[in-house]
Amino acid sequence: MKLEVMPKQRVLEAEQREEAMEMSGLELWKHEKPPKICPMPSLIPPEAAYDEAALVPPLNFAMVDDGIFRSGFPETSNFRFLKSLNLRSIVAARYLCPEPYPETNTEFLEENGIRLHQFGIEGRKEPFVEIPDDKIREALKVVLDPRNQPLLIHCKRGKHRTGCVVGCLRKLQKWCLSSVFDEYHRFAAAKARITDQRFMELFDVSTLKHLTPSNC
Repeated sequence: MKLEVMPKQRVLEAEQREEAMEMSGLELWKHEKPPKICPMPSLIPPEAAYDEAALVPPLNFAMVDDGIFRSGFPETSNFRFLKSLNLRSIVAARYLCPEPYPETNTEFLEENGIRLHQFGIEGRKEPFVEIPDDKIREALKVVLDPRNQPLLIHCKRGKHRTGCVVGCLRKLQKWCLSSVFDEYHRFAAAKARITDQRFMELFDVSTLKHLTPSNC
């Protein structure tokens, strides 16, 4: 039995049809619309995300005790966070320095009924320069008065002057000296000062014992 040989013309026509079909399919694919990808819905409402982002605590912010907080100097970006604390008072330990309190911060305090207590404690880097004992005592009297709480203690960085006030408060709360120094070092870190630690070690709390802190 002889096999029928397809004439060359018919072979050429078959190849042309196959090529036309391939090109037709390619053109269709090119003009197809890509699948629509829907973005995942946000699990946090935009308002909640904004509020969370807006609550920015000041540098070195921490809770000291019920109704008592500490930090570095509050910037305008921190005002919304401070407002959420419902503060009654601010004990300014930079202002525990003798400089005038910034106008923007003063306006914020007035608008929110927050009282400012300043004690004029200057930062001391030099050795053998005394930290004013009487100013620390006056600051502690304000801190321990429940009528002034909730309150915030702050200086420029929340390290040295604030650390001394809080360290003396801890002695009044009967913390051991090693724990007082550990807390001081957590905030002061490499900037810890021997003069501050010496002051806290020698600070006499006996005249303040009638001002009973919450956990004494």
